[in-house]
Amino acid sequence: MDLTYIKNKKIVLTGASGFLGKKVTKKLVELLPDASKLVSLNSKDYDLRLIGQAFDMVETHHPEVIINLAARLGGIGDNRNFPASYFYDNLMIGINMIEAARIFGVDKLINIGTVCSYPKNAPVPFREENLWDGFPEETNGAYGISKRSNMVYSQAVFKQYGFKTINLVLTNLYGPGDDFRDATSHVIPAIIKKIVSAKEEKATSITAWGDGSPSRDFLFVEDAAEAVIKAAEYGNDPEPINIGSGQEVKIRYLIEQIARLLEYEGEIRWDTSKPNGQPKRYLDTSRAKERIYFEAQTSFDQGLNKVIEYYLTNRTHIDKEGEKFKDFSPFDDLSRNT
Repeated sequence: MDLTYIKNKKIVLTGASGFLGKKVTKKLVELLPDASKLVSLNSKDYDLRLIGQAFDMVETHHPEVIINLAARLGGIGDNRNFPASYFYDNLMIGINMIEAARIFGVDKLINIGTVCSYPKNAPVPFREENLWDGFPEETNGAYGISKRSNMVYSQAVFKQYGFKTINLVLTNLYGPGDDFRDATSHVIPAIIKKIVSAKEEKATSITAWGDGSPSRDFLFVEDAAEAVIKAAEYGNDPEPINIGSGQEVKIRYLIEQIARLLEYEGEIRWDTSKPNGQPKRYLDTSRAKERIYFEAQTSFDQGLNKVIEYYLTNRTHIDKEGEKFKDFSPFDDLSRNT
């Protein structure tokens, strides 16, 4: 990746200890000629829901570019249980970071939005101009609206003050390092873990939520990290930019494919009393190609094999850590929702 703009900039990365944050940190360390100019922070360093701490962070570190990956995250269940927390935390993090960056003269802020902001029945593939055409799917509507509100605020700030926020609308992320905790995991790690356990217990069936009909656009986390860095390098205005894989994957195919890769021969039972989530999610990524020169490189099956291998190789440690945090609802890191 040829970096001209950011290679000598002082960069602050928030949410750096999270799923996406770790990958972005690693790539920047490899790419920047002087990695000492990169400051990686997480929620233990600053609580960005508080405007005073957001100001302290910017005033202390004097960044020229901020990559803001801090967010409250979780799957459908966590969103349903804590909608007010998802709305408030993500709204305040986004607005506080934009305001602190503007006031202290930061050159550019990368803001991470979510595919959950799209209207429930938006035409497929989702195009950026459709973001404002209706309310998101109800199970994560509060989260989606909070992220959409951050985009609206950034556009207003750009119009009034000329401050530059680059708004990325990320689809569902997956890959090595994903969240396998029972309370907060997303569909791919949750199903991998469930099928591995079913095989060991010789269970003749597993149960999956919904009916398997929804589709999703899954983006490998390494590709997402590249998109974030390209946005920092090439992004120039607050118009939202879809970041996705360009592949539409049915949930039924996803679960059946994981079962095949793990050689599980039991029955998959669909619990239709549980929510499907949004019927379809598939992003038009043409704006990303045109404006920040990003195109995903990892096919879904390639990525799925990598995350399965990661879990099987590191299972003892992953499950032990998951047990420690089984009642924990996270506040850190990137937007990725199922």
